[in-house]
Amino acid sequence: MIPHPDKERRPGERRSLTVKQAMLTLPLVLLLSVLAGAIELALDTRLMRQEIVQQTDYRLDLVLGTSAEAAFQLNPDLASQVVEGLYGGGRTARVIMRDDFGRTMASRSLPWEPATGRLADLLFGDILHYQRTLYYGTEDDGAPQPVGELHMTLAISALYHDFLSHSRFVFTLGVLKALVIAVLVVALFHGFITRPLLRVHAAIVATDPRRPGQWPKPRLRHHSNDELGDLVHSLDELLVAFQSGLDQRDRLRHISTMDGLTGIANRRRFDDFLEAEWQRAMRSGSALSIIFIDIDHFKEYNDHYGHLAGDDTLRSVADVLTGVVHRAADLVARYGGEEFVCVLPDTDLQGALQVAEQIRHGISELNIPHAYAAGSDRITASLGVASATPADGLNCAELLAQADAQLYQAKHQGRDRVVAHS
Repeated sequence: MIPHPDKERRPGERRSLTVKQAMLTLPLVLLLSVLAGAIELALDTRLMRQEIVQQTDYRLDLVLGTSAEAAFQLNPDLASQVVEGLYGGGRTARVIMRDDFGRTMASRSLPWEPATGRLADLLFGDILHYQRTLYYGTEDDGAPQPVGELHMTLAISALYHDFLSHSRFVFTLGVLKALVIAVLVVALFHGFITRPLLRVHAAIVATDPRRPGQWPKPRLRHHSNDELGDLVHSLDELLVAFQSGLDQRDRLRHISTMDGLTGIANRRRFDDFLEAEWQRAMRSGSALSIIFIDIDHFKEYNDHYGHLAGDDTLRSVADVLTGVVHRAADLVARYGGEEFVCVLPDTDLQGALQVAEQIRHGISELNIPHAYAAGSDRITASLGVASATPADGLNCAELLAQADAQLYQAKHQGRDRVVAHS
């Protein structure tokens, strides 16, 4: 018998495969999401640094000509316009324009800048300062000559603030994208792998241990040619083979309890049945009756008519017994040789006598010739009947002995009769 999967499991121990998958997947998904967000943030930070450098170089390149002209002409108004243009935009901390003598022509700087921290220095400390030498010259003068310098320093606090604002968005977006991808992967895995496994588990749980070969084999459309399909096929073969073993066991058990000649129960089956019915009678307080049947002068019949004829007679008598004793709760058995026995649960002595007389009459009506029987020219039988309830103080063996004693009384009194224990 196949044990139930949860029979040995204490309450509260069982965990669903889906729950286990979720418990394992959720931390992994969260970790991958954080890693994906961190990677995307690192890449975005690199692009942000490149954009800052490119934009600053572009702005400086745009004003180089005007700055050189202002320095060459020593024009402070034009220099102030250039400095104000570069200072605008919110990311500049200081702009200074000097002439070729090192004198400041124009400058603009933040009155104060809030403290940032080590992270800001690591991210932007190396891209804050920019310097351009100003050259001025005409085609007549030959090569351009240096006429001044332009210095520009970016505001690290502004850059760090922009980084924090942008990084929150980038990191959150990266985490969400990774979560969505992970959820889709988990959903696909659940639908394609976990759910079919759960169907196989449900089919196994629903299998009747008494009929394993009739298990509700699941049909997995998308797994007919993979390992999961092979698992179901192998499990089906195993259960069918197990069912075959059970059927063979039942057949052998049935054969071992049946008389090969007459087709009715044998002595072994009788002993087990009588013990079980006696125990049941003890619980219910009901009566239990036994009828012993012995074919009269059967040895002489075999000696003169042959054993083949004797076997036919035994089968005919067994047919009479099963025709009279036909309740599902009753038992007809071959006790040995030409002796038969009937067990009648829930039957008192009066009822057993009626059954015994029907059996005796049925055997007589077979009209099987027996020229060598004393006192009769046909096959007859002697019957002994005993009935008791467990409350009578008897045990099973004593009841059996009483029925056997009545059988010998019937033989002693002339055969072809029924004798009951009074």
